[in-house]
Amino acid sequence: MSLTAPLIPAAQAAGATQIIIAYASGPATAAAWDDLQLPNLQAVLARMSPDTAISGDELDFSPPHERMLARSLQLPEAPGLIAWAALAARQTEQACAFITPCHWHIGADQVVQSDPAAAPLGEEESRQLLALISPWFADDGIAIDYLQPDLWLARGAAFEQLATASLDRVQNRDVRPWFPDAKQGAVIQRLQSELQMLLYTHVFNDQRAERGLQPINSFWVHGAGRLTQLPQPDTAAACVNDLRIPALQGDVQSWRQAWQQLDGSLMAHLGQRLTQGEDIRLTLCGERNAVTWRPAKPGLMDKFKSIFGAKPLPNLREML
Repeated sequence: MSLTAPLIPAAQAAGATQIIIAYASGPATAAAWDDLQLPNLQAVLARMSPDTAISGDELDFSPPHERMLARSLQLPEAPGLIAWAALAARQTEQACAFITPCHWHIGADQVVQSDPAAAPLGEEESRQLLALISPWFADDGIAIDYLQPDLWLARGAAFEQLATASLDRVQNRDVRPWFPDAKQGAVIQRLQSELQMLLYTHVFNDQRAERGLQPINSFWVHGAGRLTQLPQPDTAAACVNDLRIPALQGDVQSWRQAWQQLDGSLMAHLGQRLTQGEDIRLTLCGERNAVTWRPAKPGLMDKFKSIFGAKPLPNLREML
């Protein structure tokens, strides 16, 4: 499960009419694309026409795939204001947010948030931590429920119209550019400071240290907001997460392998569906932009091939 938007594996996306591929542009290095062969993707895109769906930059609070999925679900898509937590809770009465307990590495000039997988929490440990810190949140009118070890559901007025950065944006990065507005997020930032002091010398982290685990010394708020009504999506959309983890970890080799697996499975299947005349939309997303491809008119496609030959794979690293 993605800790932000509801992403799914490619195997569950085969029947969708709108397929969104997160992190299609890869880790931030040109080497990720060196001699990468994706023949099925190339063939699929050659039969489709592109259109820029989202144009942004890498400092937007929400990455393009989250905004595209929100659009397909008829949710507000403004960066940082996609109410993923309220959607997960099917909640329209209160503003909600996700809270992820995490480890911050505090250096001289950076505060870097570790990958949650690098500071794992078990269920019992997570519930103990939640019981420990819940009173601090309750004093500010925030109630928290356990969902899974690295994801809790919070409810309270503090999350009303609070723009928060996706957890993907801060993983293994300096968190400071991603804090909410200082005035709107004052309660959250104060709680982060208070809990850092509480947990610094607490037996909870002493026990983690004995097991060689990083301390939990902060939390990240994401997916905040309130829904006025539950969405009624009119399209079958799926956001595919197969490339997400290696891209966020900067694991070039694993990302390339994941793309090749996608090419041999989902992209090959899309090619078959196009041959059968299905109306499919394929959206490829990077850190900045999202581009949607739709089936091209056969006459234009055939004319292009006759003049120029096989259409090459576009420069997705630059495009996205």
